[in-house]
Amino acid sequence: MLAGLSNVLKITELRQKVVFTLIMFLVFRLGTHIPVPGVNASVIEQLFTQGNLFGLLDMFSGGALSKFSIFAMSITPYINASIIMQLLTVVVPKFEQWSKEGDEGRKKITQITRYGTVVLGFIQAIGMAFGLKVAIINPGVGSILLVAITLTAGTTFLMWVGEQITDKGIGNGISLIIFAGIVSSLPGGIYTMFEYLSAGTISIFSLLLFLIIGLAMIVFVIAIQQGQRRIPVQYAKRVVGRKMYGGHSTHIPLKVNQAGVIPIIFASSVLMFPVTIAQFINVPWVKTVAEWFAWGTPMQTVLYALLIVFFTYFYTAVTVNISDMAENMKKHGGFIPGIRPGKPTADYLDRIMTRITLAGSIFLAIIAILPNFIGAITNIQGVYFGGTALLIVVGVALDTMKQIEALVLMRHYQGFMK
Repeated sequence: MLAGLSNVLKITELRQKVVFTLIMFLVFRLGTHIPVPGVNASVIEQLFTQGNLFGLLDMFSGGALSKFSIFAMSITPYINASIIMQLLTVVVPKFEQWSKEGDEGRKKITQITRYGTVVLGFIQAIGMAFGLKVAIINPGVGSILLVAITLTAGTTFLMWVGEQITDKGIGNGISLIIFAGIVSSLPGGIYTMFEYLSAGTISIFSLLLFLIIGLAMIVFVIAIQQGQRRIPVQYAKRVVGRKMYGGHSTHIPLKVNQAGVIPIIFASSVLMFPVTIAQFINVPWVKTVAEWFAWGTPMQTVLYALLIVFFTYFYTAVTVNISDMAENMKKHGGFIPGIRPGKPTADYLDRIMTRITLAGSIFLAIIAILPNFIGAITNIQGVYFGGTALLIVVGVALDTMKQIEALVLMRHYQGFMK
């Protein structure tokens, strides 16, 4: 591993990309400490001791939300805009046409996603400003607009930073910003655990159990993230002029977790809705219903798991077009051994995709609800580990390592991934 890392440093281009990415991380971390003007951050910090949900959102923003800094919304509006555009690409013919036009089409979709980020960011910022009006020093229309504009500008700047990392750095910039926000909470979590250990709040056994569960979860996530069902494909030989084409074998890799972390985001957004509405409606029965959906309750846990399974199937069906896959295979003279081209191939791929998606959806549900039980099992409270955060960290780390590995091998150096 050390020899492989030394190979990375030998390549000037790669070294510059890594340094640029680290500088952008520093800019992001500095921004999380710049407060929004006209807001009493100490009032907001008290909200983050009242439940895991606020703590989870704060972790994704790298602590910017609890400080109510200019990056308090993090890159969430951009993610929402990207998901909406991805779904619209399936139902809007113009967007679908752009998605098939290569780089030029992707540029148009990216431009609309940017505009969508600003619009969604401003709407979310207005909602945050109204919801946290008690923390605004001089509440009024002018102050709320100032807070909303500042938060929107912070998100827009983060979007630009992410695009710069993608263009001039290493890895996917947006994903790396989320990665940096999550990882930044790791030292604080380690310090908290050692404080508990020193004070006698937890035992050595509880700490070791926590570490074993954490390591097992990481191995589990890597295994599923890398897992795929390879469908063999054979291409028939064909003669064009004096040249012969085809006749080779390949495979279609169908990933176990095709939907990534999107189903968890959808499910958590749906379950957050009743709780959010209850904050603005002072009606007893609404408050009672909202308590059923409170983070970590049995009702919330069961619904959370079921919604994740549903959205995994939904998102996979939207993003993976089995019919087009079978049709393209047929056009190029490809076939699955033992399966006729055309509709039989589509039916076969659909059946395989349905089965592996079930495994992927169950995996996502387990990963998402497991943090609710880790605290009870290990008796370690106040330290969040697992779920969406772990899935994002492992996924981004694997993708970034693959990109570095590809760049290293292109320069004829031995890579560091064995």
